[in-house]
Order: sequence, then structure tokens, then C-alpha cells
Amino acid sequence: MSSVVAQSLHVFGLRAHVANNIFFFDEQTVMFPSGNHCVKYNVDQKWQKFIPGSDKSQGMLALSISPNRRYLAISETVQEKPVITIYELSSIPCRKRKVLSNFDFPVQKFISMAFSPDSKYLLAQTSAPESNLVYWLWGKQKVMAIIRTDIQNNPIYQVSFNPQDNTQVCVTGNGIFKLLRFTEGTLKQTNFQRGEPQNYLAHAWVSEDRIIVGTDTGKLFLFESGDQRWETSIMVKEATSGSKSLDIIQESESLIEFPPASSPVPSYEQILTASNYSQLSMPQVFTIAAYSKGFACSAGPGRVLLFEKIEEKDFYRESREIRIPVDPQSNDPSQSDKQDILCMCFSPSEETLVASTSKNQLYSITMSLTEISKCAFSNGGHLFAAVNGNVIHIFTTTSLENISNLKGHTGKVRSVVWNADDSKLISGGTDGAVYEWNLSSGKRETECVLKSCSYNCVAISPDSKIIFAVGSDQTLKEIADSSVLREMSAYEVVYTAIVISHSGRMMFVGTSIGTIRAMKYPLPLQKEFNEYQAHAGPVTKMLLTFDDQFLLTAADDGCLFTWKVFDKDGRGIKREREVGFAGEVLVTKTDMEEKAQIMLELKTRVEELKMENEYQLRLKDMNYTEKIKELTDKFVQEMESLKTKNQVLKTEKDKQDVSHREHIEDLLDKQSRELQDLESSNNQKLLLEYEKYQELQLKSQRMQEEYEKQLRDNDETKSQALEELTEFYEAKLQEKTTLLEEAQEDVRQQLREFEETKKQIEEDEDREIQDIKTKYEKKLRDEKESNLRLKGETGIMRKKFSSLQKDIEERTNDIDVLKGEQVKLQGVIKSLEKDIQGHKREIQERDETIQDKEKRIYDMKKKNQELEKFKFVLDYKIKELKKQIEPRENEIKVMKEQIQEMEAELEHFHKQNTQLELNITELWQKLRATDQEMRRERQKERDLEALVKRFKTDLHNCVAFIQEPRLLKEKVRALFEKYVQRADMVEIAGLNTDLQQEYARQREHLEKSLTTVKKKVVKEKELHRTDYVRIMQENVSLIKEINELRRELKFTRSQVYDLESALKLTKKIRPQEAPEAVPSKESLSVSPTMRLNEQEETGRIIEMQRLEIQRLRDQIQEQDQVPGLHTLAGIRLPSLNSEMDFEVETR
Repeated sequence: MSSVVAQSLHVFGLRAHVANNIFFFDEQTVMFPSGNHCVKYNVDQKWQKFIPGSDKSQGMLALSISPNRRYLAISETVQEKPVITIYELSSIPCRKRKVLSNFDFPVQKFISMAFSPDSKYLLAQTSAPESNLVYWLWGKQKVMAIIRTDIQNNPIYQVSFNPQDNTQVCVTGNGIFKLLRFTEGTLKQTNFQRGEPQNYLAHAWVSEDRIIVGTDTGKLFLFESGDQRWETSIMVKEATSGSKSLDIIQESESLIEFPPASSPVPSYEQILTASNYSQLSMPQVFTIAAYSKGFACSAGPGRVLLFEKIEEKDFYRESREIRIPVDPQSNDPSQSDKQDILCMCFSPSEETLVASTSKNQLYSITMSLTEISKCAFSNGGHLFAAVNGNVIHIFTTTSLENISNLKGHTGKVRSVVWNADDSKLISGGTDGAVYEWNLSSGKRETECVLKSCSYNCVAISPDSKIIFAVGSDQTLKEIADSSVLREMSAYEVVYTAIVISHSGRMMFVGTSIGTIRAMKYPLPLQKEFNEYQAHAGPVTKMLLTFDDQFLLTAADDGCLFTWKVFDKDGRGIKREREVGFAGEVLVTKTDMEEKAQIMLELKTRVEELKMENEYQLRLKDMNYTEKIKELTDKFVQEMESLKTKNQVLKTEKDKQDVSHREHIEDLLDKQSRELQDLESSNNQKLLLEYEKYQELQLKSQRMQEEYEKQLRDNDETKSQALEELTEFYEAKLQEKTTLLEEAQEDVRQQLREFEETKKQIEEDEDREIQDIKTKYEKKLRDEKESNLRLKGETGIMRKKFSSLQKDIEERTNDIDVLKGEQVKLQGVIKSLEKDIQGHKREIQERDETIQDKEKRIYDMKKKNQELEKFKFVLDYKIKELKKQIEPRENEIKVMKEQIQEMEAELEHFHKQNTQLELNITELWQKLRATDQEMRRERQKERDLEALVKRFKTDLHNCVAFIQEPRLLKEKVRALFEKYVQRADMVEIAGLNTDLQQEYARQREHLEKSLTTVKKKVVKEKELHRTDYVRIMQENVSLIKEINELRRELKFTRSQVYDLESALKLTKKIRPQEAPEAVPSKESLSVSPTMRLNEQEETGRIIEMQRLEIQRLRDQIQEQDQVPGLHTLAGIRLPSLNSEMDFEVETR
């Protein structure tokens, strides 16, 4: 199987602990963090786009978007190192613009960020104990200024730029409100705090020099240029039952708006007088957002207040209160936000939701168990398993009866899973045990215990043979027959969840760092998987949909991701087997009565059609027998005509063979005589030429002696001149050698001086290099030692800090757990009392329903007996009809065998015709070859005659100069160069080169002509092949039509069968109305019509085959008239009975 690819599709959930975790990208799109992604969500069109976090990220800490909505800054911790990543939102998809990861100042994480108004600068606040405020020119990764904002390790919540000034910033925290200005490369504080310090949670700039600040005690402060100008307090009013009827509530689509208060700021006296009608509490102001008319601030859970500026004064008044509505989809909207859901699971039918809450509820039914941490429906949906500590309870879905309790784990059970047929349950726990339970006996069948591993999740293969388990030992285990077959490393992470597809070919695992890994199954031997960034916490649960198309993942960060599953080519995963449909159909009594009436009418129609079909079949059989006789006579006549034609072709071929042999023998005799004549004439000419050659050789010897005498005289004069020249040049050479020796001595002196200066320079440079090297090695050694010492100290401090932080977290968690248990126990007491009353009412109702069902079962048994009797009668009638059809089928088989024999004979004749045509073409080729050889020999003869004539004339011209030896010599030499080649000098008795060249040229011409003929033959074959392909395509289209008609026939037959089976039901339900009735003529008229269409189609196929045979016969005659061409060999006529085979088999 190809590798598996998962693509994030949708996500539910938001990370609440990320600073500045929601903002608008445009008018319809909001952005928020979810898992390890930043999500762009279009409110109108409901689509989501994902901006993934960095690889191996431990989660996002803070977000910030630039004022021009072009850049997004994300603060993360990657492998225990802080990183700020800046994305460009204008590109699609969003790409990383800058990554700020190398810092020359101490930092653990960045908890708040802000862009400047021109989006060029970035402000980032680090966490305690450093508490540094960093001012960046982020485009060049340059730190412009850095300052420590707090020295008492108080938390800092927010930093921001002045919306009109790049150089002014604001910082708020616990007891901290500072205005800073960037001047001369540093950040300097411009305000001084007066009065009692507050825990400032949030702030917002409402103008160039004004800031609204909110506290944890519900107070709002207005600061102008660092000085306090205005103060107000926020109260949460929970209206009593008497005052609710007086309020006018205006509901919008997603918000509930309350009318504004009569006064902008309630005084102390007003608060006291209103105490009789409301209960007051002081909310915390966690966030403030400014807009054109004023600002909005949070005022407790689910409540937002809008403040508008008073025109006459520089203060603000409360103009509107907005409340988030309760969840309308909740079972108890008033209590839905006061209970915790621990676990949820859908049944396979998706009609029932099991939810485990802090009040121990299963949907709308209160359960009697407490602390249910895991639950799982069986594949059939009739059972579900609930985990309580180390015990697994099995319940029925219909009656909620506890049918079994599985005990055996010594630690908490972390995961349970059902096998395919719901006969077994597999569980894994923190005690390192994986058990396989048999639900019929309630006992363990297999077990695999490994104390060193605490299992987080288990899964089972679709064939229920192999169990997969993941745990704290950073491995994935394959378990079978109580033993571990194989362990696959998780590569330095802990697997927390696992799921295998229904096809058993792919697997997904979740890790402790929030990533999802997709791998093939069987598991690869090497590190082969695709890893995706998903969540910001350990993955707790993973599920695949029934069709393996979507993957759902949930994690500790409170987010639910939906993934689309593909293969590596982008195709969706296909299921190997589809879910089967149920055999039962629910219908009403009136429908059954109408169906029974229709069945009676159809039965009468069926009997009428049977009689009509029998009569039509007899007529068709008679017609077909006559047609078959006519066809056989025609085929026999055609076979005889083809035989006579083949005989005529054989006789013609024999005659042509005899004539060709005689012609070739005459040519060979003539050629041998001509060769003898040529040899005799050439021998005489050669003798004459040899005599002339002897005379010329004597003359050349005399001339050579004269020339040798002249050469001797020339050598003597030459030797004297050489002696004189050598003496002159030797004197000059002596002078030049003396000058050269003097120049070489000067060069040697200069080389010695250069070597000495070079040696001195090299020694000086070596000494300087050695001194510098020793100096810097010493510095490097000192720096390494100090670096190692500092690393050790930082490691020790980090360990101490992490251990102290863990202790604090454990203590706070213990306190929270104890408080939650106290609340749960109080709720359990009330819920148990309600359970007792509810169960008593249910017992009474179920007793009544059981009695009604028993009565219905008795009535159904009686009806089944009557239907079985009626079924026996119809089966007998069907057998009789089958016996009547069998003789017709035997006759069709006999006719089909006859047609096959005729077709075999026809194919044999086609093969004979093709063989004869091949023989004729070979003879034509041989004839052409002999004609070409004859022409070539004649051309040679003419060339030789012309050559001899030219030689005679040239020789006659030479005889005219016999009295002048010198001219005669030149003419003879020219004659020699003209008619005698150098190859003839080596082998004078060989063949003439002109003849050899002419022979090669003729051979090359013949080869080219042969290739052209072959190409023509191939083209002719292609032409005939296209005709054959066209014929085959026409036959295919006809066969398709036949198959469609057959499918229609099969469908109508199935309808008849269904109607016959339905007749059984009607006779059982209404036996008094089912005497021998006559079928109606309308509903089952399809069957004879289809049968008639089949017979007409068979006749039409036979007629088409006859026309095809006639066309091919005409084509053979046309090709016989054209010499050198032959028809395409191997063409086979379409079978006459191929279209009838399927019909016989289906009958």
C-alpha cells in the first residue's frame, strides 16, 4: 500500500491560556489558536485554514497581529528554547517571514507581544525571573533596546505600543503600570506611580495619550500622560425572581443585550439601596478593547460591558451590557455550565450518545457508577463497557443492566477496545497488563504483563489476531498469544494513543508532544512514517470513521481536530468491503394488503403470458429452423466456389513456375557464352600490350643511366658548397656560446640573492605566526573553561527551579482534586435517590411491554406456518416450468455446435487463401530480381564495349607519334594513367574496378527498391488492419446492445421471481382470497417482450455476419486483380454463435 497522508480539515476548541488569543483578520475572518495551529475561521462561509506552529513546539504562548493586518507574530517554546516566528498573512499559504531564535540575553519564554503602528518594530515581554522588555527592529533581527520592567518577580500581563507613536509603550502587571519611551537607543520610564499599587490585568489605548486600565477587583482607571484622571467600579447584578419579570430582554442571534443603567457610575448609596433586589460581586477585568466611541471590557463570566464617552466631560459611562447566552443544545441549560464532562462515546448507529460527567450521567439517564473515566460501545451497539478504576463494567444498551464485571487489573484501566464480533474485550492499564476477556464467560483468555511499562492505549487488528499497545516505555508493541511479537521504537517520544483502520492497512498514533504519526501496516522495519503537528498537549484519544476517510483526534489542550485521510497520490482511501444491507423491511398492514391484491392480479397475468410465450416460442423455433437450413445451403455453396477458385490458382501457379525455370536456364547459358568470348578477346589484347611494355622498359633503363651520371656530378658540387657553409657558421656559433655563458652566470648570481632574501622573510613570518597562535590558543582555552563552568551552573539552577515548580503544581492539583471529590460526593447522594424512584417506574413499564411482545410473537408464529405451506406449492410449480424449458435449451446447444463446425471450416479456407497469396508474392519478387540482374549484365556489357572503343582510339592516336620517342612516352604515360589504376598494378589479372563499382551500385539500388516494396506492403497491411478494427468496433457496439438487453431480461425475471415469492406471503395472510386467480396483463408483459427481442437480435446478428462474409469475398477478388498485393493475413471472421453463448448459460 502507498504511504498514508493526513490533512487537517476542521478543529473545535480554543486555547484560552494564550495571550491575545483572538482577533479579526478582516470583516468576516477571525483568528485564534487551537492545538498547535493558528486557525483562520470565516464566520459567514464556515471554512477554516491552518497556520501550523513550529516543529517540535511545546505550544503557543502569545500572539500579535500587525495594525496593517499583514504580519502575525507567534511566541512558542521549541525544544525548551523560546522562539518568535513572524508569518506573512498576505501570501497564500502563509509563509514564514522571520524566525527570531538566537538571543544574546537570558530568556525563558515570551508572554506578551505587540507590533508598532507602522508594523516595523516588535515589542516582546519575557517571563520572570528576567522580566525583560525587548524592543526589536524585527525586519533586520536587530535589538534596538532592552530593559528590565520588574525586579520583584511579579507577573506581567500585557505590553502595547501607542497607536500614534512608535517610541512610546505601556506595560501592565501585578503592581506595575509603566509608560516607557525609546530615546537615544534606550527605553526610559516617563511616569511615576502614585497611590496604592493594583493588580493591573489589562489595558487599552483610547487616544494618543489616554489609557484605560482594568484590575482584578473590578475597577477601571483612566490615565492621561501617566496621571490618573478617572476611576469606576464594575458590579455583577444577578437578578432575583421578583426582578426578572421587570427586565426587558432583547435577544439577538448569539448575544443577550440588557438595557443600560440609568446612571453612568453607581454611587455607594445606590449600591446599598439595591441590595434588597440583587446580589453584588466584584468581577475581574481580564481584557479591554477600544473602539471609536469608547471601549468594551469583560465583567465576569459571560458578561461584557460597553462604555461610551460623555460629550460634555472627559469621562465614560456604561451604555450597554452584553451577556453570552446559555447553550441551547444542553440537556439542562441552567446546569450545563456547572458540571464537567469526563468522557463521551457514540454508538455505531449514531443515535445514542453516552457521556460520563461529574454528576455520573449517561445522556439523560443517571448512572449508578462514580468516576467513570472510560467508556466504549460495542460494534453491534447492544453493549457498552464503562471503566471504574481497575474494574470494567459491561452494560446492555436497551435495559442498562450490568451483565458483567471484569476484574483483574491491579492499576487503573487506561483503555478498552472491542473486537470485530463483540465476543471479546481487550484492556490495558497502568499496571503494565494487557488482558483479553471472553464476555460469555467473563474470564481472561490471554494476558501479557510487563511491569516496567504503563500502557496508555490498546488497539486490535480487524481479524482480532494481533493486539497493539503503546505505553510509557516509548515503544509500540505487537502482542499475539500472550507474547510480544515485535517492538517498534517511538524515537524519544511517548505514544499516548493508537488507532488502526478498518481495512487493517494503516495506523495512526498520537504522541506526548501533540503530534500525529501516520504509518503503514505491516509496520516498517525502518523509520518510515509521516508526522504532523496537531495539538499543544498529549493526544488522549483517536478515532477513525467507519469508512476510513476521516480521523478525529483530541488532546489535553481541549481541542478536537478532524483530519482527511489520503494516500500519497491524493486519492481517498477506499474500503475493501461495503456494509451490507439488512434483509428485513418494515411495512404497514395497508401496504401489505395492497401488495397482496397486486400479486393476485399479476399471477393471473403471468399464466396468460406463459400461454402466449409457449405459442410464440413454437412459431420462432419453426422460423429459425428454416433460416438455419437456408444459411447452411449458402455456406456450402460458398465453400465449393472457394475450393474451385483455389484449384484454379494452384494450376496457374504451377504454369508460372515452369515458365520461370525455363527463362532462368536460358539466361544462364547466354551469360556463360558471353563470358567466354570476353575472356578470349581480353587475353589477346593483353599479349599485345605486354610486348609494347617490354620495349618501353628498355628505353626507360637507358634514360635512367643518363640521369644517374648527371646526379653524380651534382653531388660533387654540392659537397664543396656544404663544406664552405659549415666553416662559416661554426665560427658564428662559437661567438654566441661565449655570450650565452656570460648571461647564465648573471642569472645564477641573481637567483642566489633572491633565495637568501626569501629565506629571511619566511623565518620572520613563521616566528610571528607562532606567537599569534599561542596567544589565541590560550584565550580559547580560557573561554572554553568559563563556558563549561557557566553551563554547569545554569543546569543546576534549571533543575532546582523545575523541581520546585513541580512540587508547587502537585500541591495545587491535590487541593483541586479534593475539592472536586467533595462536590461530586454531594451530587452522588442526590442522584442516587432519583435513581431509585426512576428504576421502580421503569420496572413496571417494562413488565407491561414484555407481555405485549409475547402476544405478538404467538401471532407471528401462526402466520409463518401458513406461509411455509404456500411456499411448498409454489416451489412445485416452478420445478414443472423448469422441466418444460430444458428441451428448448438442448436444441439450441445442438444448433450452436453445427455453427461452430461451419465456422471452423471457413477459417481453414481463409488460412489456405492467405498461404497461396504469400506464395504468389514470393514468385513475383523472384521474377523482378532476375529481370534486374539481366538488365545489370547488359549494362556491364555496353560499358565494356564503350571502354574498349575508347582505348582503341587513344591507342591509335599514340601510334601517330611513333617517330618521336619523347612525345610517345608522354602519350603512353597519359594512356597508362587513364586506363590503369594503382590496384591494377598490384593485381593486374584481377577484375576491372569499374565492373566492381557497377556491381556494388546495382546491389545498393536493388536493396533500396526492396525496402520500398516492403514499406508498401506494410502500408497495405495497415489499411486492411484499420478496416478490420472498424468492423470489430461495430461488432463490440452490437454486443454491448445485446448485453444491455440481457440485463433488462434478467431484471424482469428477478421481478417475476420477487412477485412469485410475494405471492407466498399473500396466500398465507389471506388464504380465503387466494383460489386460482387469473393474472393481469399489464405488470409482467416485460418477460415475453424481452424474449422476443432476444430472438430478433439473434436473427439480426446472423444477417450481419452474412453481409460481412460477402464483403470480405469481394475484397479478396479485388486484391487478386492487383498483382503484387495480398490481403491481410490472420483476419478472423466474428463468431456466429458468440452472442448466443451467454444467453444459453443464463437460461
